[in-house]
Amino acid sequence: MSADDAKMLDAWAAALEEERRSMLGNSLLTDEFLDELAPDAAADAGTDDGMGDGVGRILNQDEIDSLMGFDLDAGGDWSDEGAEDAAGGSGSLAAIVNSSLVSYERLPMLEIVFDRLVRLLTGSLRTLTAGSVEVDIESISSVRFGDYTEQVPVPTLMAVFKATEWDNHALFTLDSGLIYAVVDILLGGRRGGRAVDPDGRPFSTLERRLVERLVTATLDDLGQAFKPLADVHFTLDRTETNPRFAAIDRPSNACVLVRLKIDFEKRGGRMDLLLPHATLEPVREVLLQMFMGEKFGRDKIWESHLAGEVWRTEVEIEAVLDERTVPLGDLCRLKVGDTLMFGAMPDGEVVLRAGGVPLHTGTAGRTGSRASVTVVRALAGEAAAARGEDAA
Repeated sequence: MSADDAKMLDAWAAALEEERRSMLGNSLLTDEFLDELAPDAAADAGTDDGMGDGVGRILNQDEIDSLMGFDLDAGGDWSDEGAEDAAGGSGSLAAIVNSSLVSYERLPMLEIVFDRLVRLLTGSLRTLTAGSVEVDIESISSVRFGDYTEQVPVPTLMAVFKATEWDNHALFTLDSGLIYAVVDILLGGRRGGRAVDPDGRPFSTLERRLVERLVTATLDDLGQAFKPLADVHFTLDRTETNPRFAAIDRPSNACVLVRLKIDFEKRGGRMDLLLPHATLEPVREVLLQMFMGEKFGRDKIWESHLAGEVWRTEVEIEAVLDERTVPLGDLCRLKVGDTLMFGAMPDGEVVLRAGGVPLHTGTAGRTGSRASVTVVRALAGEAAAARGEDAA
């Protein structure tokens, strides 16, 4: 090998060594940079893995229970809290399904109507049964019509009634305990005892007729409860024992459910009032109003006090014998001693006014040493009618 070849090989080896060292330095820098980005890269990788594996990943039992709204206690048994949450629809899927339900709390006046119904119904049932009756509201909630009919116990009696002015229907449901208690009392049964509850048999025609008396009285009171808000009459349409035949609305439609507890001296039962939102639609704007005082916004004490003070108010009444119109110039030229001529006759009409408003006409006279006016005709109604015509 010549000297030139040896120099060339040495130069080539030096170049390779320098390139190797340069590559080694870049590798060290790259490792340090990757170490700094490791947490972010791991998080991104975890997210990507979750997205990529979401299709093929199988949920475990705990995740399924959480999604469905169920809860297990430490021993692996169903807990009461979890069961209530599932039944009440607090689970994720139930919350999505029930998101379209309109809460009755958005209709403030509706609760006032139900409270008025309880007071009226208590008095009506005491008259019907000639005994002590207690009516209470157990709960007010929003449910779907299909969900409610699926949980109706058997035997039961469902009374379908119609709101005539609203052209729609609603539903009463009476349980067997209330039905047999009403039948026993109306047929003269002993008070204070426990009514016989023959489960399993259908209701007889006589029992239905007696229960219809209770339903009719309740419908009358319901109409009176709505009267301050709307003039509506409820009439009984039919009674059914099978929930399938009492379908007054679509299964998915929302309704307001009012559960009443009725006690007839230690016996009784429950009565449910189911009002579809479609039935309440004609008065929805009224029900949305906020309740501001007793008896639908009227304060009876203040109303009576104000009426009494108005009746005791003193009013100044003027008796006008006659009137005439004169030019302003003649009025300004009047001086002491001038005489104004009127066309009034001694037996002519005198107009009585209060605050410039004509009230009555009469004839002038004298009672003892005082001048008097005998009222002949009232003008208040005619003046009001005239003002109405002028405004029109």
